[in-house]
Amino acid sequence: MSFVFFDTETTGLKRGFDQIIHFAAVRTDADLNELGRFEARSRIQPHVLPHPSALRTNGLPIDWLTDTNLPSHYAMVSDIRRNLLAWSPAVFVGFNSIRFDEEMLRNALFQCLYPAYLTSNHRNCRADALSLVMAADAVSPAQLVVPINDEGRRTFRLQHLAAANGVAHPRAHEAMSDVLATVELCRLVRQRSPELWQRFVRFSNKATVSDFVDTEDGFVLTEFYGGQAYHAPVVCIGVDPDQANGRICLNLNEDIDYLAAMSDFELQAHLTQKPSPIRRFRVNAAPTLTALFDAPEHMMEGGSIDRIEEQARRLKADSHLRARLVAAYNAIREPFPLSPHLEERIYNGFPGPDDEGRMNAFHQASWPDRLEIVQGFEDERLRWFGLRLMYSEARRVLPAAVRAEIELRLANQLAGDGTGCLTYELALTETDKLIGEGADHDGLLCRYRIYLQERRARASTLMAQMVV
Repeated sequence: MSFVFFDTETTGLKRGFDQIIHFAAVRTDADLNELGRFEARSRIQPHVLPHPSALRTNGLPIDWLTDTNLPSHYAMVSDIRRNLLAWSPAVFVGFNSIRFDEEMLRNALFQCLYPAYLTSNHRNCRADALSLVMAADAVSPAQLVVPINDEGRRTFRLQHLAAANGVAHPRAHEAMSDVLATVELCRLVRQRSPELWQRFVRFSNKATVSDFVDTEDGFVLTEFYGGQAYHAPVVCIGVDPDQANGRICLNLNEDIDYLAAMSDFELQAHLTQKPSPIRRFRVNAAPTLTALFDAPEHMMEGGSIDRIEEQARRLKADSHLRARLVAAYNAIREPFPLSPHLEERIYNGFPGPDDEGRMNAFHQASWPDRLEIVQGFEDERLRWFGLRLMYSEARRVLPAAVRAEIELRLANQLAGDGTGCLTYELALTETDKLIGEGADHDGLLCRYRIYLQERRARASTLMAQMVV
């Protein structure tokens, strides 16, 4: 299978509200030889205010991001989708992509009325190079150099890893440059630790992960927090009832006899302790897993391998205790509240089959015919995204009343309380803060401040006219 390495540059870090402005990808064969490249850019959408820190990091002036000669967001996303489908099936890999770039891509697709899960469907797999280099450091620390930052802490930032390991990376935070550095780091791990690379590729496949955790008596789960690897010998005790791809595991250094003797209430109280004896992960998120017989002693958290294996076998054979543990854990979990913002509800259900048909029809229809399709969506998320998309792309075809309704709703969001999108006030406050810290050596932020003030003034005038 081929690989697709990709990276995004965005207007900020808030998934569902910020947008991709630069996408880059490199396709390779199974041996990581390059087969092709692809890049796409877009201007910002009318409802998006870039975070000043993102502008500073990417070095992009606001007049570039508002240049009408750039493709629209919808045109860019359509181009990305077309190219990635042409490269499928593949293993999709980024650097910190599972937590960020994948989420940005999913939201971009969904808000453009495309199916969101491109990298999970079409026989595709996905993996994260950040987890790979962290695993390489945790298991075979001699394979890569992990640098120390100015605060004396080890850092896994891409630009620092690249420099420490002799990888060319001339333009950090430029999408294609980040992609090429990621490819080269993966080549280093593949050359220096072939077994770790094979495991990385193997567990990029959801079905393979599911089969492994369901059939193995026990295994080591490695998780990464704050640049540190944390290992735990665990056994899978059940499927997460809130997520089909979720798995619930128990740390095998727990005393099984002690747990079995507890009442249900005592079990619930025990599972609330920190750190929790329960670990959760998603089989479709490329988890870092190691078979017990492959795990070095330091990954066992001080436990005896013989005792850990015995406990794993006992739990696998005791379906009643596993069910009690899962029930106790679910009883203490806080329900996830429904966001008031449609932009944050991507995981609150799939579109129904009728709406899927309307999504497909939307892209085939002419702009004047798309409004009827949008207004027919049963899913309120799709109705709003469709209206907003038409406003961005072809507002001339919208009836005056519909256009005014959209403008008022967008104006209210941008003048809101800050729980959703970045507002004018928050953007100005953050811009002034960065300017005060001396981060505006080239005037980029001052120009952005002027842009924000002008947009806020126009929005205030518009809202006043609508009220009248």
